[in-house]
Amino acid sequence: MSTTIRNRLESRYAGITLEGHPHALTAWFVVALRVVMGGMILFAGLGKITDWPFDASGYLMHVDPASPVSGLFAAMASNAALLEIINVVVPVTQVLIGVALITGAFVRLAALGGTIQMTMFYLGGWEGQWLALFDSTLIYVVVFLALGAFAAGRIAGLDRYIEQIKVGGQPLLERYPKLRYLLG
Repeated sequence: MSTTIRNRLESRYAGITLEGHPHALTAWFVVALRVVMGGMILFAGLGKITDWPFDASGYLMHVDPASPVSGLFAAMASNAALLEIINVVVPVTQVLIGVALITGAFVRLAALGGTIQMTMFYLGGWEGQWLALFDSTLIYVVVFLALGAFAAGRIAGLDRYIEQIKVGGQPLLERYPKLRYLLG
């Protein structure tokens, strides 16, 4: 294994420049993080499916009143039609996100889905205590965002190949550049 490859991270945003030279093993750890997060959310979704019927009403109705989403979640739980949709969407999207991350396909879309779910779980679990702001669900939010930012699907993932599929003689991303927001 070569450790002589020079990797570079650089970002300029709002007048601030960040730069660094990560270790050559960084790519391996990005892949490991992608697969571990994929496995975590895949098995969360499979657990909900195998214990079917999944029912989110208990979670939605018992959110602490200090949570900024307590009213929204209570309204969602009181709407039977919406609750039935939530009961299907949560486990199905968790399985899809997990499969996407493990295979490295549509990673940015999967990372967005994971970020949204974990943000809702985070806000729903917040009890108004300042120290509780930094719990494990917030860590999941940041990890999902990092996987999307790293374009983790291009590193030993299917996104690398999907982006090169020829459409009308051009690679997919050249023909449809906006897909870069879903792939990577």
